[in-house]
Parts: sequence; structure tokens; C-alpha cells
Amino acid sequence: MQHVSKLGFRQIASEIRQAIIEGRFPPGAFLPPEPELAAQYGASRSLVNRAMQALAAEGMVRSRQGRGTIVTWIPPLLHTPARYARDTRESDGAKGAFDAEIRAIGLQPEHEIRTDRAEPPAAVADVLGLPHGQANCLVRRRRLLASGIPIRLNESWIPLTIAAGTVLEEQGPVIVGGIKSALAELGYPQTDATERITVRLPTEGEVQALEISPERSVLDIHHVGKIADGRAVEVTISVTPANYLVIENQFPLA
Repeated sequence: MQHVSKLGFRQIASEIRQAIIEGRFPPGAFLPPEPELAAQYGASRSLVNRAMQALAAEGMVRSRQGRGTIVTWIPPLLHTPARYARDTRESDGAKGAFDAEIRAIGLQPEHEIRTDRAEPPAAVADVLGLPHGQANCLVRRRRLLASGIPIRLNESWIPLTIAAGTVLEEQGPVIVGGIKSALAELGYPQTDATERITVRLPTEGEVQALEISPERSVLDIHHVGKIADGRAVEVTISVTPANYLVIENQFPLA
């Protein structure tokens, strides 16, 4: 960025935003300290601070106490049915669709995974055809990151009659192709899926896990995977900041 003067905070934010999008400050990098940016722009530190606040509200950057301001922008991921194709989610040994998507944009996927046997929410039990009030599911909870940036929270529910004692209970990201490939290997290949996507504000726990401000909108994605006889064998609930996804669908018209 070149030295400029007499800029308002919106113009400063625009300059920094462009530098981020062009890759001069890649995802996970730290921006120069505010005093350095103020000198570079010939602006007051308060103007630079307002510019940082504006960029943080967009999801471009995030302040990390004692460390500075980190770039959290990534190119938006295209969310289409094609992401679930087996050759996509297993590409080069990927551990599922997210893994493949993040590698494709040159970032490093990271998985924090915890599995438990648990009682599913009533709505999930109904979809899976399970009785209420019983610990009859395996739940795989995952925080997914791209080069250290939290991108998505996933919670997948699978009947214990299918998942008990299988690779699905393992804690680490060990499943090439992710849950769908594991279910296929267990004899439950999915042939159909539905998704319901809503926009909302995050919960307090999601704010902390995704390291976002409470004002940031998130997408709540309810995904149900079914096998050939119509039975649901997987319910996955994903939460991601809205700016990280572009949703695209293709469908026939009568």
C-alpha cells in the first residue's frame, strides 16, 4: 500500500480490504500495528482503529489480544451439491468436502473432533426414526479451521446401531472422504440428501468457538443424508459465518 493522506476511515478500510483480497495480507497473517498504519496513511490512530472495526464487522479481520489484528478473510466457498460427490470429498486423500475445499484455495485444513454417545435432540431423533429420551446416537462434533482461522462448526448425528464400534467413533480426522465415505464402507451409501439453510445471529458459544462478533450473521445448515430405501442415516448441523459461503443450486424447470 502506498502512502496517502487525508483519508477517512472508510477509505482506509477500502485500501486495506483491497490489499487483503489481492493477497498482500494472506489469511492468517497479521496486519501491521495501528501506529504503523496511521503513519503510512498520514491519518490519526483513531481513524485507523475505526477502519479496523469496520473490517472486523465484515469478517475481514479479527483482533487477537496481545498479538494484533489477524486477517480472517478467505475466498468464499461455493456450496453446491457437487461438493458431496465421492471423488470430490476424497480428492488426494481429503477427509471430506471441507478438507478438499480448503486445500483447493491453498489453505491448510484443520479438524478438532470429539465423539460421544448421546441422546439426540427430539427433532433429530424424529428424522432418524429413533425413540426419544435415549442415548441412541453417536455425535461427532467438529470445529473446522483453515490455516488457523475457525470456519465452521459441525455436529453430526448417526444411529448407534450403525456407528457403534466403527471408525466413526474415532476422535481424530482419520476418515478419508469423511462421514459419507465411512457410512458407504459400512454398507450405508447415501443416495439422497436434503438441506435447509437459515440465517441467524450466533449463540454465545458459537461466538467464542468461531471467534466472531455477536453481530455477525451465521448460516445454520441442516443436512439430512438418506440411503436408497429412504431411511435417514445422518443428520449434520453446520454453523458458519455467512460471508464464508456462496450457495448455488441448479435444478430443472417444468
